[in-house]
Amino acid sequence: MMPVYDPEHFDFTGYRMPAEWEPQDAVWLAWPDNPETWPVHLEQTRGVYARMIAALCRFQKVYLLVKNCGADEGAESHLAPLSFPRDNLRICHIPYNDSWMRDAGPIFITKPGSDEPLVANDFVFNAWGAKYEPYHDDDAIPRHAAQLLQVPCVAHSLVLEGGSIDLNGRGCVLTTRQCLLNPNRNPQLTQEQIEANLKRFLGVSHVLWLDEGIEGDDTDGHIDDISRFVSPSRILTVVEPNRGDANHAPLAGNLAKLRTLRDQDGNPFEIVEIPMPDIHVEGPFGRSPASYANFLIANGCVLVPVYSAPNEASVLSIFRDLFPGREIIPIECTPLVAGLGSIHCVTQQQPRT
Repeated sequence: MMPVYDPEHFDFTGYRMPAEWEPQDAVWLAWPDNPETWPVHLEQTRGVYARMIAALCRFQKVYLLVKNCGADEGAESHLAPLSFPRDNLRICHIPYNDSWMRDAGPIFITKPGSDEPLVANDFVFNAWGAKYEPYHDDDAIPRHAAQLLQVPCVAHSLVLEGGSIDLNGRGCVLTTRQCLLNPNRNPQLTQEQIEANLKRFLGVSHVLWLDEGIEGDDTDGHIDDISRFVSPSRILTVVEPNRGDANHAPLAGNLAKLRTLRDQDGNPFEIVEIPMPDIHVEGPFGRSPASYANFLIANGCVLVPVYSAPNEASVLSIFRDLFPGREIIPIECTPLVAGLGSIHCVTQQQPRT
């Protein structure tokens, strides 16, 4: 058994959470099987997963959580028609409640050259303020993953989801007040205490705050739906040109705030604007949080969610300009986002050490 540390007895000196564009060993996903999340689109969502897995396996390993052998067969039925390096896919029998690996999965930190170069942070997952139950199997995923990888785990009392943070790899973490300061997460902590925890546990020096997220986002304003680092000095942020849309004002406010932020060296960021889909994507729960910011950067590619909107050719052109060394792979995510999350929400990268 690998050790499980209390954060008060673990030396975080020299550890950091790498930026998403840094080299990865693997991406983690959990096969979708919760009909309460996808009451209408479950089978279509499984097809979306299969396409994501096939694309990622061309570049790196994929760990796919499934609950039992019957689920293995269901996943295989969707994967069998697709051509990809099967040796890069590892199916893992780990209990889970739902498929939001970004939020429930381990948040890895690294310290190359040390005795423990990869460590899994096990933050508390409370289903975005106990909105959905049960969630206890989800909360235990990081410990299972750490044991499978044979790496140490640090078990925290801090509630923190991976979708609520984005890092530039140089010392900055970007987040929102709507989420991290929400009383349904860590009501006993002040903003200053939360910042101190992020700095210590993720190896950052600067916490950058935006305000609100988008309509339909049940996570209380996750950053990965609105603004993302695409390099140490560049931030991609979504905007809503339609002044009559509910997302216009909060996204305009975030854009104005981004223009005032400074990096770890005191320099302004380059801000790249990208529009929201120019259609409303509707699902069984109302308006879905369809955003092009919910992309995933992997070793040789970027998976970009698309929603059959008219403006997507121009959106994908922006991504190609931003990531000239990576293949831009659009994935139709209308069924997936009907469950209130998209590509980034269901994936978690494991950095290379």
